[in-house]
Amino acid sequence: MLDSEPDAQFFRTQKRVPVRRGPITRKAANRLKQVGLVAAALVLVMLVGAWLYRYAEEAPRFRVESSDQIVVEGAQNITRSQVLEVFGSDIGRNVFFVPIGDRKRQLERIPWVQSAAVMRLLPNQIHVAIEERTPVAFAQVGPRIALIDSNGVLLDANKARKTYSFPVIAGMNEAEPLSTRAARMRIFSRLVRELDAGNARYSEDLSEVDLRDPEDVRITVSDDDGPVLIHLGDSNFLDRYKTYISHLQVWRQQYHKIESVDLRFDRQVIVHPDPAIPAAAPAARSAYAPPAQVAHRSSKTPSNPVHKPGKTAFGRHGQSTAQPTDGH
Repeated sequence: MLDSEPDAQFFRTQKRVPVRRGPITRKAANRLKQVGLVAAALVLVMLVGAWLYRYAEEAPRFRVESSDQIVVEGAQNITRSQVLEVFGSDIGRNVFFVPIGDRKRQLERIPWVQSAAVMRLLPNQIHVAIEERTPVAFAQVGPRIALIDSNGVLLDANKARKTYSFPVIAGMNEAEPLSTRAARMRIFSRLVRELDAGNARYSEDLSEVDLRDPEDVRITVSDDDGPVLIHLGDSNFLDRYKTYISHLQVWRQQYHKIESVDLRFDRQVIVHPDPAIPAAAPAARSAYAPPAQVAHRSSKTPSNPVHKPGKTAFGRHGQSTAQPTDGH
């Protein structure tokens, strides 16, 4: 009798055979190798860096031996010695240990310096590039005359190595905030820009500019008959000054010498003759109505429309060009 499963005797019993595995997988081993290589590279870099640092620190070739190794460019009104004072403690120091940022800030605290760039030039030089402030006028500050830039920064005129020809600005105070002087200088810049529009170059006539009242810019101009104080208000500077120029000869024929001219009013110019000189016409003061083309001027009328000129009018180099008035 045949078995139902004749081949069953030839089959082996099926059972699982355990497989031995290592403590880590091949993938993990590869990762560990990569980490080890990176760590070794970092250690090598650190060792090389430490060696280079030590070499740079001690090598004589990187030492700033004298001031001859400090190169200064762009300094005109400040002296080389002023710049070298900032780097005095760096002579004999390794060039890598010169605090570049600190030296830049120290240089920019010098009033004449607007900005400074300080760089290391290997192996042992310091390069300094100076951008100086540009003065645009003289400023009367108390009893002294200083230079001033367009941002209101006061500069020592005695330390200037160049000769400047500017009008004098009255109304500046060294103790006031820089923002106050900067606001006045914006008015001055607008005045000069308007007077020079169309290549007119009327700003060259200015001897003094009084900016104490921003609503009444007062300028002093001089010609052969002496200085004249002109009230320009706070706008339309060019049109108002042209009115003064176009009628000056007529006024001089009438008054000989003019003390001041007030151009702030709508369709009216107030002329004040010099009280020390007899006028050709019997009028100590007069009001002159200019032509209709000036009707667009500001109609604001100040509470005190008559201002007397200052005691001294300063010339373009800060020298007095007028004697003190007699109180009028």
